[in-house]
Amino acid sequence: MERQASNEYLAKTTNGFVAVAMGVGLLLAAGVMVMRAPSGVTVALSGLAGLAALWFLAGLYTLNPNQAALLKLFGSYRGTDRAEGLRWANPFFSRTKVSTRAHNFNSEKLKVNDLRGNPIEIAAAIVWRVQDTARASFDVEDFESYVLTQAEAAVRHLASSYAYDNLDEAGGTGPKEVTLRSGAEQVGAALLQELQARFSLAGIVVVDAKLTHLAYAPEIAGAMLRRQQAQAIIAARSLIVQGAVGMVELALSGLQERGLVELDDERKAAMVTNLLVVLCSDHDAQPVVNTGTLYN
Repeated sequence: MERQASNEYLAKTTNGFVAVAMGVGLLLAAGVMVMRAPSGVTVALSGLAGLAALWFLAGLYTLNPNQAALLKLFGSYRGTDRAEGLRWANPFFSRTKVSTRAHNFNSEKLKVNDLRGNPIEIAAAIVWRVQDTARASFDVEDFESYVLTQAEAAVRHLASSYAYDNLDEAGGTGPKEVTLRSGAEQVGAALLQELQARFSLAGIVVVDAKLTHLAYAPEIAGAMLRRQQAQAIIAARSLIVQGAVGMVELALSGLQERGLVELDDERKAAMVTNLLVVLCSDHDAQPVVNTGTLYN
């Protein structure tokens, strides 16, 4: 049978300054009774007053801002006190203080395979804090070690669920794939959701989660860099050719509309060739003086 998860609830505690006033007052009363009328009855009453004073003073403890105290009576959970300052609870309660401040965790660089099987390096920064002190203390052995282990598992699972980069050919008409490199917001949301699902058992809430390092593994980084450079060159060439075709078309239509010169198909083809060579070339054009005609 699966064990039910622990749930935090508020403990029955009081302001510590009231307990201090009661304890000091009882001690003073006990001393006054013994000094004024020393007898067996007054000694007994002063002893009871002293024990009551110790009861009030022994239950004192302090809590800093963003700190909670788990109260237990002989191993039984009696609630959590989150009120800061000087507090008082049953002296028989054992008190365990738990920080509810935000914690920052930077994972190590993990070497994993992405969705396409390419080895990559990935790391993340995670901000978390304890939300349910009962779960953090009773449902896991050590919630800080639990966070480290589950964070690494979540980052590894995230890396294997997405490709590092979109390797489709440039100019594709299909929907773009969400990748680790291009889909920062979607990947960050998926990581936060994955972490929250894993941390909920320990009563921990994820404040923020972002990737801090993402790169191909060294053994394939050089090959992937050359591939990215080739893609950039192809994309640039495609843009140059599209612009050159538009300029040639504009030049031919302008000559025809103005009637400056009559060009047959062969002369048009020669003009298109010359313009495309000039516009698409990597080097400056070298002028050539033609002393004849196109046909001689």
